[in-house]
Amino acid sequence: MSASWRGDRGVFFVAMAWLALAIALAGFSTTYILPMAAGDFLAPAILHVHGALFLSWLLLLITQASLARAGLTFIHIKLGWVGPPLAMAMAITGVGAGLFAVHRDLDLGAGDAAYSTLPGVLTAMAAFAIFVATAIGLRSMPDWHKRLMLLATIAILWPAWFRLRHLMPWMPRPDIWLGFVAADSLILIAMVRDQLAIGRVHNAYWIFGVALIALHLAEVALFGAPQWAALSKALYQLIAGGAQV
Repeated sequence: MSASWRGDRGVFFVAMAWLALAIALAGFSTTYILPMAAGDFLAPAILHVHGALFLSWLLLLITQASLARAGLTFIHIKLGWVGPPLAMAMAITGVGAGLFAVHRDLDLGAGDAAYSTLPGVLTAMAAFAIFVATAIGLRSMPDWHKRLMLLATIAILWPAWFRLRHLMPWMPRPDIWLGFVAADSLILIAMVRDQLAIGRVHNAYWIFGVALIALHLAEVALFGAPQWAALSKALYQLIAGGAQV
């Protein structure tokens, strides 16, 4: 292991947090940020709330990684209690944003295909919540804690990655190359970094990172199948019907 890697001291996690913010801003620039700035974007309040919470999470991640790198552990711990309620609110509003997308696509005449994105939203929010909860439970083990927080953020970044297709109209199958390959490449980058920095890949990546890749791979393989369409519609009716009770 080189001296440069031994002196890393959290630089990688700060850099990945900034990268996540850059991906989110670039991905949502054409579908949310620029239309909002031009006054051309109309959507229910829950979408704006989710966007604000998402941005808050990324800024919190940057701040926490920077505090940890600077050795300001006391402030890092105190500020960390913002994380659980923020993550819970993000997961709830994320489901609401997914329901809005179904409503929008139904109004545009997409038919049953409008339901197909919902399972991906639900699994992303579930993975995010599970990873954050596990990270909080393992906060006394910093090596697990910081990797799980990074994985939680990667789990909810794929919609931003997928929206980069608007900046790359030439790309074939953006659902695969952006929504899956590019999105999950961050996990592989983190695994390679571990191998170089500590001489092995941390078990957090082998357990949770590989599970997230497997989940995304299964979604790609099943998307478009009749069973997927039926499951998507059933989930929508269950959630939307429950929300109306």
